[in-house]
Amino acid sequence: MKTLTERLSQYAAYHRDRRNIATHFVGIPMISFAVAVLLARPHWQAGGLALSPAVAVTLAAVIFYLALDLRYGLTMLLLMGLSLTGATWLAGQSTAVWLTSGLGLFVVGWVIQFIGHYFEGKKPAFVDDLMGLLVGPLFVVAEAGFALGLRDPVRRAIEANVGPTLIRTRGRPAAA
Repeated sequence: MKTLTERLSQYAAYHRDRRNIATHFVGIPMISFAVAVLLARPHWQAGGLALSPAVAVTLAAVIFYLALDLRYGLTMLLLMGLSLTGATWLAGQSTAVWLTSGLGLFVVGWVIQFIGHYFEGKKPAFVDDLMGLLVGPLFVVAEAGFALGLRDPVRRAIEANVGPTLIRTRGRPAAA
């Protein structure tokens, strides 16, 4: 299995423009929450617990994140647990509310993502590696931590692999 730094570096190679990263702070949580909302509606009871595909996907993702890094994994557990709670609540609403919120968030989230990649001048990472869909939420958490001055050795390792973040002009660094 690839290491945390390898996964984040591979994803970061497609995300060096700060404007693109900023759009990911909005788009990725919207998409992740939308997927949880859409997968939370079909459910079954087991031992008094409501289980759904959203629970299974969340559990699998959290195991992946914990295997990569304990601190990031625990952060993702907390965030995904909150997302699952909200998604389960929305899934319990009328079909119109559930479907409109799930599909609306999904579509708007992707529009925001593609705007970011327009700034970047590069295609999204998942086009070359579907694991990018799973690494994206972790990348957002890592970038938020870097902005707060956390996990600097991880940030430095990523930058050693793919370079620093910049403001780009359609794929080229902007003039200083």
